[in-house]
Amino acid sequence: MPRVQLTDIAVKALAAPEREQVTYWDATTPGFGVRVSRGGTKSFVLVHGANRRRTTLGRYPAISLKNARDEAKQLLAELTLGKTQRRNMSFAAAKKRFLAETAERVRSSTLEEYTRLLNRHFRFGPLMMHDLTRHEVMRNIEKLKSAPSEQNHAFTVIRIFLNWAVRHEIIDRNPLDGLNKPKPSKSRERYLSEQELKLVYEKARIEPYPYGTIVQLLILMGQRRGETSHLRWDWINSEERLITFPASVTKNKREHVIPYGDLVATVFDSTPVVGDFLFASRSEKGTVFRGWSKCKRRFDVGLEVAPFTLHDLRRTYSSTHAMLGTPIHVTEKLLNHVSGTVSGVAAIYNRHSYIQEMRSAVDRYEEYLSGAL
Repeated sequence: MPRVQLTDIAVKALAAPEREQVTYWDATTPGFGVRVSRGGTKSFVLVHGANRRRTTLGRYPAISLKNARDEAKQLLAELTLGKTQRRNMSFAAAKKRFLAETAERVRSSTLEEYTRLLNRHFRFGPLMMHDLTRHEVMRNIEKLKSAPSEQNHAFTVIRIFLNWAVRHEIIDRNPLDGLNKPKPSKSRERYLSEQELKLVYEKARIEPYPYGTIVQLLILMGQRRGETSHLRWDWINSEERLITFPASVTKNKREHVIPYGDLVATVFDSTPVVGDFLFASRSEKGTVFRGWSKCKRRFDVGLEVAPFTLHDLRRTYSSTHAMLGTPIHVTEKLLNHVSGTVSGVAAIYNRHSYIQEMRSAVDRYEEYLSGAL
């Protein structure tokens, strides 16, 4: 693009180009210029920032060259001041701004997980962002070697945060650039034996609300812990014995409807009503139960069962249905799996809800549990 000494005479004399438009850049004010369209329209513009953002200042002659140049200089000064402030931002301040912006584009459960991981594993607080080093970040990541899944999630979130900081010109580069994510944990194959499941269920029945109640429902319904913890009373149709999980809380972002039986109904009847949620948060900062780690450690005390995770209960639910002869496509409907025996084009055209088949499977499962537990 041409660079010229912009004057009132020069701007007035600029002719319309043969192509769509052309921009003449001022030789004295960085990023400032006048854009001339093929129709002869002239507009003052300013390009600024690492992303070369374009701001239109006004159309000539409605705005004079002097006023446009003054406005451009003022904007550049404000941007420089803003950049200086960003460059002097602490980790805590940047994290607060990142989470606030992230809240506008992710699910609440994702935001809660980002917040948990950053607060728990990266307590850099007053440290200035430009002083944060690869060594300091990775030292915290290395501490999680014994929990590979948590390590993997923590690395992913801190990298997302640091990439955001680069885009907002808070830091020049991500200190984790060039590093690969820690090796993912191997797919778990753990599922509980009938005796183990019995011991866990018995412990869950005497464990105080809300954790004991949640564990009972995980065993009885096989749903994900995040979806179960977000249960609302208005999702439960007690007359038809159906639960509708809205797309906003499911992993695959699809509405999920499942039937439930007598054992689940008994749990619901004994659950205290403390608000819209079955498991409302006791903290003003949250909406639903979040004390997973602390409660799990307490739950495992004295429990003579090999180490297991709550997700292993979901795997056990699936394995038990297989043992009972539940057709795989029915089990997948109960678990809200979208990639399985009914997928692709078949899934698009097969709108059968399988409610009756799921209800029969749930009845068989509860009958088995009643005898086994």
